[in-house]
Amino acid sequence: MHRRGVGAGAIAKKKLAEAKYKERGNVLAEDQIVQMSKQLETFKSNLEEFASKHKQEIRKNPQFRVQFQEMCATIGVDPLASGKGFWSEMLGVGDFYYELGVQIIEVCLALKHRNGGLITLDELHQRVLKGRGKYAQDVSQDDLVRAIKKLKVMGNGFGMIPVGGSYLVQSVPAELNMDHTVVLQLAEKKGYVTVSEIRDSLKWEKERACHVLDHLLKEGLAWLDSQAAGEAQYWLPALFSELISRDVTPEEANQMTP
Repeated sequence: MHRRGVGAGAIAKKKLAEAKYKERGNVLAEDQIVQMSKQLETFKSNLEEFASKHKQEIRKNPQFRVQFQEMCATIGVDPLASGKGFWSEMLGVGDFYYELGVQIIEVCLALKHRNGGLITLDELHQRVLKGRGKYAQDVSQDDLVRAIKKLKVMGNGFGMIPVGGSYLVQSVPAELNMDHTVVLQLAEKKGYVTVSEIRDSLKWEKERACHVLDHLLKEGLAWLDSQAAGEAQYWLPALFSELISRDVTPEEANQMTP
């Protein structure tokens, strides 16, 4: 007994059913999109009302700024970005990070003669707060990081190097690769490093260690103490406390290098 083939009518009926399911699915998807859009608009409207009501807190309190930014991130809005957009105008923080960036540049330029263009985030934070005065808006390290990232986008040499759970802020366009970063991290505890310490800790050949240290010297990021007992020491002025505690003139800096 032969099995009967599927007729043309059955095929047409099946295709019609599939088309209806697909159409229904599209309608449901469109409804979901409309509902999500309405929810986002409602949320954005509530955020705008919240921002207007708590404008001063958002501008002056770093923790409040972070919390508000996290709220806005859920709808893909950066309310603290520089520019003249709606959010920056509403909050009055459009110029906040621009002004902070200018202050960061001023601090870094003032100290470049003694640190070669590297400064710890902690020291930068202290100096920025000191320069802003008692009655200025408070600034957190998170604010500094955001401002530095904006400076980095502008392509003027700014960047951050992770060291000891914090950062070194680089304000000069020196080419630093992973080898340089690792050596900076190794020098973090004492403020200086030697060729032997690099070889022992990182298992490098002497030539590799010397190549990295010579580059740091050339860029002004390290100072060489060739009179140290035992072995020459390569000091990172951004890291050692003796220089941080007092201002050093360019003449004094030159006396410390061969």
